[in-house]
Amino acid sequence: MSLLCVRVKRAKFQGSPDKFNTYVTLKVQNVKSTTVAVRGDQPSWEQDFMFEISRLDLGLSVEVWNKGLIWDTMVGTVWIALKTIRQSDEEGPGEWSTLEAETLMKDDEICGTKNPTPHKILLDTRFELPFDIPEEEARYWTYKLEQINAMGADNEYGIQEESRRKPLPTAAAQCSFEDADSAVDDRDSDYRSETSNSIPPPYRTTAQPNASVHQFPVPVPSPQQLLLQGSSRDSCNDSVQSYDLEYPERRALSPTSSSRYGSSCNVSPGSSQLSELDQCHEQDDDRRERDSIHSCRSSGSFSRDGQVGFREQEKALEVTGEDEKGRAYEPKEMKEDITTHPPPDLVLHKDHVLGPQESFSEENASSPCTQARAHWIRAVTKVRLQLQEIPNDGDPSLPQWLPEGPAGGLYGIDSMPDLRRKKPLPLVSDLSLVQSRKAGITSAMATRTSLKDEELKSHVYKKTLQALIYPISCTTPHNFEVWTATTPTYCYECEGLLWGIARQGMRCSECGVKCHEKCQDLLNADCLQRAAEKSSKHGAEDRTQNIIMAMKDRMKIRERNKPEIFEVIRDVFTVSKVAHVQQMKTVKQSVLDGTSKWSAKITITVVCAQGLQAKDKTGSSDPYVTVQVGKTKKRTKTIFGNLNPVWEEKFHFECHNSSDRIKVRVWDEDDDIKSRVKQRLKRESDDFLGQTIIEVRTLSGEMDVWYNLEKRTDKSAVSGAIRLQINVEIKGEEKVAPYHVQYTCLHENLFHYLTDIQGSGGVRIPEARGDDAWKVYFEETAQEIVDEFAMRYGIESIYQAMTHFACLSSKYMCPGVPAVMSTLLANINAYYAHTTASTNVSASDRFAASNFGKERFVKLLDQLHNSLRIDLSTYRNNFPAGSPERLQDLKSTVDLLTSITFFRMKVQELQSPPRASQVVKDCVKACLNSTYEYIFNNCHDLYSRQYQLKQELPPEEQGPSIRNLDFWPKLITLIVSIIEEDKNSYTLVLNQFPQELNVGKVSAEVMWQLFAQDMKYALEEHEKGRLCKSADYMNLHFKVKWLHNEYVRDLPAFQGHVPEYPGWFEQFVLQWLDENEDVSLEFLRGALERDKKDGFQQTSEHALFSCSVVDVFTQLNQSFEIIRKLECPDPNILANYMRRFAKTIGKVLMQYADILSKNFPAYCTKEKMPCILMNNMQQLRVQLEKMFEAMGGKELDPEAADSLKELQVKLNTVLDELSMVFGNSFQVRIDECVRQMADILGQVRGPGNASPNARASVAQDADSVLRPLMDFLDGNLTLFATVCEKTVLKRVLKELWRVVMNTMERMIVLPPLTDHTGTQLIFTAAKELSHLSKLKDHMVREETRNLTPKQCAVLDLALDTIKQYFHAGGNGLKKTFLEKSPDLQSLRYALSLYTQTTDTLIKTFVRSQTAQGSGVDDPVGEISIQVDLFTHPGTGEHKVTVKVVAANDLKWQTAGMFRPFVEVTMVGPHQSDKKRKFTTKSKSNNWAPKYNETFHFLLGNEEGPEAYELQICVKDYCFAREDRVLGLAVLPLRDVAAKGSCACWCPLGRKIHMDETGMTILRILSQRSNDEVAREFVKLKSESRSVEEGS
Repeated sequence: MSLLCVRVKRAKFQGSPDKFNTYVTLKVQNVKSTTVAVRGDQPSWEQDFMFEISRLDLGLSVEVWNKGLIWDTMVGTVWIALKTIRQSDEEGPGEWSTLEAETLMKDDEICGTKNPTPHKILLDTRFELPFDIPEEEARYWTYKLEQINAMGADNEYGIQEESRRKPLPTAAAQCSFEDADSAVDDRDSDYRSETSNSIPPPYRTTAQPNASVHQFPVPVPSPQQLLLQGSSRDSCNDSVQSYDLEYPERRALSPTSSSRYGSSCNVSPGSSQLSELDQCHEQDDDRRERDSIHSCRSSGSFSRDGQVGFREQEKALEVTGEDEKGRAYEPKEMKEDITTHPPPDLVLHKDHVLGPQESFSEENASSPCTQARAHWIRAVTKVRLQLQEIPNDGDPSLPQWLPEGPAGGLYGIDSMPDLRRKKPLPLVSDLSLVQSRKAGITSAMATRTSLKDEELKSHVYKKTLQALIYPISCTTPHNFEVWTATTPTYCYECEGLLWGIARQGMRCSECGVKCHEKCQDLLNADCLQRAAEKSSKHGAEDRTQNIIMAMKDRMKIRERNKPEIFEVIRDVFTVSKVAHVQQMKTVKQSVLDGTSKWSAKITITVVCAQGLQAKDKTGSSDPYVTVQVGKTKKRTKTIFGNLNPVWEEKFHFECHNSSDRIKVRVWDEDDDIKSRVKQRLKRESDDFLGQTIIEVRTLSGEMDVWYNLEKRTDKSAVSGAIRLQINVEIKGEEKVAPYHVQYTCLHENLFHYLTDIQGSGGVRIPEARGDDAWKVYFEETAQEIVDEFAMRYGIESIYQAMTHFACLSSKYMCPGVPAVMSTLLANINAYYAHTTASTNVSASDRFAASNFGKERFVKLLDQLHNSLRIDLSTYRNNFPAGSPERLQDLKSTVDLLTSITFFRMKVQELQSPPRASQVVKDCVKACLNSTYEYIFNNCHDLYSRQYQLKQELPPEEQGPSIRNLDFWPKLITLIVSIIEEDKNSYTLVLNQFPQELNVGKVSAEVMWQLFAQDMKYALEEHEKGRLCKSADYMNLHFKVKWLHNEYVRDLPAFQGHVPEYPGWFEQFVLQWLDENEDVSLEFLRGALERDKKDGFQQTSEHALFSCSVVDVFTQLNQSFEIIRKLECPDPNILANYMRRFAKTIGKVLMQYADILSKNFPAYCTKEKMPCILMNNMQQLRVQLEKMFEAMGGKELDPEAADSLKELQVKLNTVLDELSMVFGNSFQVRIDECVRQMADILGQVRGPGNASPNARASVAQDADSVLRPLMDFLDGNLTLFATVCEKTVLKRVLKELWRVVMNTMERMIVLPPLTDHTGTQLIFTAAKELSHLSKLKDHMVREETRNLTPKQCAVLDLALDTIKQYFHAGGNGLKKTFLEKSPDLQSLRYALSLYTQTTDTLIKTFVRSQTAQGSGVDDPVGEISIQVDLFTHPGTGEHKVTVKVVAANDLKWQTAGMFRPFVEVTMVGPHQSDKKRKFTTKSKSNNWAPKYNETFHFLLGNEEGPEAYELQICVKDYCFAREDRVLGLAVLPLRDVAAKGSCACWCPLGRKIHMDETGMTILRILSQRSNDEVAREFVKLKSESRSVEEGS
């Protein structure tokens, strides 16, 4: 058998680091182990694994896997032949191996790999070197192993006989293996290990905690240290003796592959070790209970002690398949009978190799261990396992997740089923994966080895009877009387002086002992016995006989009154009645014999002292020690100037009185004058440093003990402790263990009897009250036994407490025990940590002086601490929420953990032991991690069971899938049930650290973190395919949001952070919004169609809009409500949603507006419908504003807000357009009304003065003129007021107002210039004299179109009336709007211009029209002119000289002669009597003619030059027809006035540009046909470029 060690170090992968989350799987000989998963392209694992190899022709397969959400993918593999692996005891640097893609198979076994990949892995592989044993010994053990292998069912082999037959030489113990890396976090490794028949690593020879969660890493010892350990008798005893192959119900091995904490085959502090494999059967009771939950079946019949032989095993195995095939899985029913009827166990226990009577002898067990023996033990173990590998085909009682084979059950204190891959079936409410075990620590520390030491037990049995038949507590007390010494006498207790009245004392009248009054309570010897001893020595036979008779009577009464005590003692030590009766007689006689036949040799070694008081002025002392036994007194040498002296001096005494005391006193030697004077006056000249008084009767065997130094009187100043090695050889008891060991034996056996035999594995908690209740360990009878033994043989109460604590630690999971242990340890802590003021000994020194053994107790606590962590890490299993008793135990367990922390801090005085709160928190997190993995992998079954659903799904569909989302809501439900259970049950119990630990909050935090990781990866996978409906993703989003808001949002760890979960769903929500847009548009079209069919009826008498608006916004609001209820906490993602939804709103509403706009003109002829449709548009705007506010208003994302504002503007524009269309639909009817008004107005005659009669006449005429328009408006406006919303009504009124004003201006005040009247006829009549008569007719008609002042006054009054009508007393348009209306102002301006003269109008035109020239942008040529302005200094008249120099670049096409000439006209007021126009000569066929002609214009002095302008017109001269205009240019004289002269090129434009004012003036002047200046001006400004020939 070879030991293969593999260290997986690190790897290098090619690719993105985000892509890799890898773990390594090792496979060899059907054993598989897995590392943790590590992220990145250069992962580092640094994990050790060990395998026991029986075939070297195989190979080690190393596979690297990349974790995925649903399945894992292989990165590569490498195969290493075992023959090529080096042998070494030392770790190496490792070798890089290239991972390959495929494996080569031969005979169904891997024989190699091929197809290299770019990935590499670093591995260190080696075989441990074999132990060096002699050749002869090796041959011997090989022969024995072959015998074992060949052994059949009938060949039971007596190991004990063979081992006795040939003793072996001793050798160094096997080394121990350490690995600090394989600790808590190997979660993935544990759960992914699917092969459970792995071999444990080699046992250890040093006792270490057996828990995987190793809190204090132990450094790897050096080979020299190991050698020392191996050669040490103690370490050998601890390691090998504890593995005596005798315990009846030991576990096979702890399959770390099914453990929550230890990696499969990892060599960690939690790995199996020899002492840990050695489990006492109280723990196996428990393990059987747990295994029964998994329905493991038995293969053996148990004897009284649970031992079976091979023959019985074989038979049982044969029966298993037949008898128990049909037994159903009954987890709940089996709970009650677990302890009294242990269920059969499929896995055979280790010690079934031996028969019930076969065991190692005590001598062999305690002999120094050898390497060969260690090999032998391992070989036996392997053979045992092979014998147990019996298939169990077709056994329906085995759960699916329980692997068959030797490691199928739960074995270790840290064991737990493999929850990730397999499927157990408990309910979530309890999550009782396995029944809570009642086991405790299972290492050599808690193993009660005294249970098997028959010789020790026999001796303790006798000593216990001796202590109980005549107990000290019931002995005759001294009869003290006050006594005055006539001669100097000394106190028996303290040796102080008793003499005279001043120093009176007390004397017992029965036995004569003398002492101080203060010392009488310190004497605990029995008065009768002492009197008997004294009398017998002095020959007073009668008195002696009387005392002996009294003692006999006492013992008889004792035996008669307390028979149960002796019955219990007999049962505890399993003594037959006959032997017990005989022993009782012997014990009574020994009590009567007293000290008369008693003698002992006592060897006392004064080793050292610590922490002594400083008595000298130098701050030190010169200590020496005196030791007195009886009357013999001896002293050590003096150690000068040392408070921690070392003497190492040995003294020998003989003692013949068991009631004698050893008095050890420490003194400070003084050699000065003062001390010499004191020496003359007193017996003691030196300073007293402390003493310890030891009862001789409490000594036995070899003892190495620290004793605390005590005061002699109240005035003494004492501190420190002294270490004594005492060897007592009592006559007849030369080879007996010390009394502390004997007490331990008694306590352990008594505990074993009461719990495992009487209590069926349960611990009975005695009822006790008061301050000393913690000192009550058993019920009355058993308590009296241990107390009397302790009193008789000087066992300290603290030693009793520590011993009971050690016993309880093997049962710490039993109900009520954690509370007792917590109280015990708290008092132990108080004893050592709360030092008195008079001593300066530190707590750690006081503890180091403990008789229990410092190392032993510390190891016990370390181991207990680790075991508690493991059990707390599965608190759901061990402390189900449904059991108030177990919850109380959980609380006590945490208290115990806190006490251990206190012990480490205050007693051990460690610098920074792990805080209890942090330890518990880590345990809670570990439990929650495993709980989450469990519910994740068993989600369907748990959910179906909890909600009693009978939904069957194939296994592949029970987990997460990319085809549906059914898994996740179930998981969320289970998570909530876990959190609620933690919050409502466990938080109330684990309340010791309110500031640091809240289980409910930790539960929510851990569950959310694990769930978030899985949920995120799942949705990333879903995003690639999107095989589910968007509505399903939205529903899941709501559930995740609820989970987060309900349990996670307020946790401290998440406060102030934006949660991630909205990001997981963002794409799916946007997808839903995309789909929702299509749904909304389809819904919109349907709503409009329905509305159209109904004729756009009002939804109610109060609502003025139709139902399509309501329907559209109902649907949009519903969609938005879904987004709002998501309560997205990420502002960026919420902004994305809002932007996307704003687009949907815009698309839907603009579609609605487009459809209405398209069909609106067709509805304008209907009476109410156009108003309702406009109301609909307005309602859209109102509802949009509300939605804007609902979406956040000012807080809304700027982009979304701008989109909605822009949409509002668009809708406003659409409504304006509809209003305009509606208003324009009345144009024809209004035209008719205004035409009638014009006709009525034309008939108005009379002066326009302001007399009262004239004003009355004007008002009357205004009413007459308005009547046609008012008749029309009355009916319509009344209807509009009823049907239209207020905003729409105002828009309609505005449009009607515009139409009415424009129509009145156009038809009454300013007829259009385009009419073929007036100016045009004048121009044509000038050329065609035949039209003269037509001109005269027209002029007659034009006079009627020119409004008189009275008509203007009538119109002005009519306008006021119309304005008041549209204002409608405040219900219509505002007065300010009407006043400022450009249409009204234009009309009024036109009316005001009617009364102005032609010169005024022309002056206004010149001043207001500053941009008449149009040649700048598109010139048709240019002309060069020079203008000089002269003002006469006397008269102020202005003279303008214009020189036309030339024209250039004239653009003109003509077929005939081209004769351009220039016409220069002065435009301005007061020109009727002056020359206004000059023309140059024409130039034939010249497109760039030169003129150089000068003209003079006289302007007068009425106006300045700024009221005048020059208009230059280039024309083509035509004979007998009108000249054709080439281009025009205007030069205002105000531009020349500043300089006085100007020469420039003026671009020629096609026509004169003017604004509305100019057009209005032109229209008014065009009606003054009788005014030559007006006609000429109109003609001049109306000219435009003529049409070219051929164009």
